[in-house]
Amino acid sequence: MSQPSWKKFLWQRQPYPDNYIPPDSFLSSLRRNPNFTPYTYWPLVLSCCPITQHLGAIVSFLAVFVRLQERSLDARVLLWISLVCFLLGYLVWEVLDSSDPPPRPSNRSKALKSSLLVFLALMGLTPVLRTLTAATSSDSIWALSACQFLLNTLLADYSCMKPGSHSQERLTSVLSMNAGMSSSVVLASRLPDDLSVFSLVLFAVQLFALFPILRHRFWVGAIPPAVQVGVTISASALSLVLIAPLSELAVALVFGVYATVNLIAPGILVWAQRYKNEIRGPWDVAIPRVNCNQFPIHTGSGVGNTL
Repeated sequence: MSQPSWKKFLWQRQPYPDNYIPPDSFLSSLRRNPNFTPYTYWPLVLSCCPITQHLGAIVSFLAVFVRLQERSLDARVLLWISLVCFLLGYLVWEVLDSSDPPPRPSNRSKALKSSLLVFLALMGLTPVLRTLTAATSSDSIWALSACQFLLNTLLADYSCMKPGSHSQERLTSVLSMNAGMSSSVVLASRLPDDLSVFSLVLFAVQLFALFPILRHRFWVGAIPPAVQVGVTISASALSLVLIAPLSELAVALVFGVYATVNLIAPGILVWAQRYKNEIRGPWDVAIPRVNCNQFPIHTGSGVGNTL
């Protein structure tokens, strides 16, 4: 008596062992790179723009700090620049909100109260921040600041959110903001006067707390790619202009980092795709797909595909 044909059902009793695979169809389910989506160069370049913008913000902050420490930049000028940038950023935010398909409810009074609260809190804490690291050596401050800026860069949220997607603030982005602000505070404590400390910390709030939020709104607001590229070029160029009088070597290094992140790294990823070779077949462990509305439950490839 001939045996019935084998089926990939674990819930059905069959005259075959559980690890049985018919030899004539062993390679029939062979798949190569089943979940692979090829990347193209220019969308990758556009996706790397937030990274370059974030690096430009860090370089700009460090350049401003050095200029304040060397007294080549007036703290009052930095204060007015920060206020103008805040107003421009708020204006851009309002324009993006008004252009959304369903207009978002504006909460201008709450934003104004929060801004005044931060402004007054920084004014009150400035004398404390100026003497915060008075008993700490400068070498320790530089090392601590470098580690925190590295943490800020690694944990920053560079995701490109699409219009209509519901985004929630990630824990890593909160940790990134805290690391950036902590590094800014310890650096500001090395400045000689209260006005310089206040101006630098206010500038840091805009770079590491407000600018990342506005950067995400660019993606949610369906900003054209040309605007994204323009913001990236502007942030990169501003940082290079700020550090140009300080060191020509630093300009070359920073420009090399920008070019690597935004132009060279995407090209390497596109080139390396040809070497991807992931093979899936019936020997893989079945992946259950839980469906509460149907039974039996269907699973992925492998022995016993249906439970």
